Amino acid sequence: MIAFLERGGPVLWLIAALSVLTLALILWKLWQLARLGAWSGAATAAALDDWAQGKTDEARAKLTGRRSIRARMALTAMTARHDPALTEAQAREETTAHARIDLAHARSGLRALELIATTAPLLGLLGTVVGMIDAFQALQEAGSRADPAALAGGIWEALLTTAAGMAVAIPAGVALTWFESIAARLQGDMETAATRVFTRGPKAP
Repeated sequence: MIAFLERGGPVLWLIAALSVLTLALILWKLWQLARLGAWSGAATAAALDDWAQGKTDEARAKLTGRRSIRARMALTAMTARHDPALTEAQAREETTAHARIDLAHARSGLRALELIATTAPLLGLLGTVVGMIDAFQALQEAGSRADPAALAGGIWEALLTTAAGMAVAIPAGVALTWFESIAARLQGDMETAATRVFTRGPKAP
């Protein structure tokens, strides 16, 4: 592995560091989304059904203490709607503010993945261009004694960085698209839950 990295030069070392960072970001994002309950919503759906039937205490009890982003938002909406100190417009604003904070948390780290997906292939191309310059410079210096095999070897080594850059950018781009789709689904679910809280169930006291 060290010999492989040395053939690509400093740019390949940088791409290797980006690959480690990409893997760490993807694993961290999976762990974070799991903690936010990105793939669970049964408790929130059950609580919203209770709310629609007027069972406010049961609905809140099912949501209290849960770390799911959907559950926290639904509980916030229920609490805000039944707060006598808030008008309905203020309650909606309160709910929106909390949802915005949670969604920003769910989208954290995506900019870094986007930057890696954009930068890695460019770094690979840079490494290839630099390697090609070195190879043709050596060819010029060799003059009539140029060895085609040596030239081919130099070009082959230069192309390593392009391949490495693409190998990092592709999984980063795929992960970015997947995580963005999860965040978009969470936003849609939260908007639907908030609408159900404010349009169904008991009126505020």
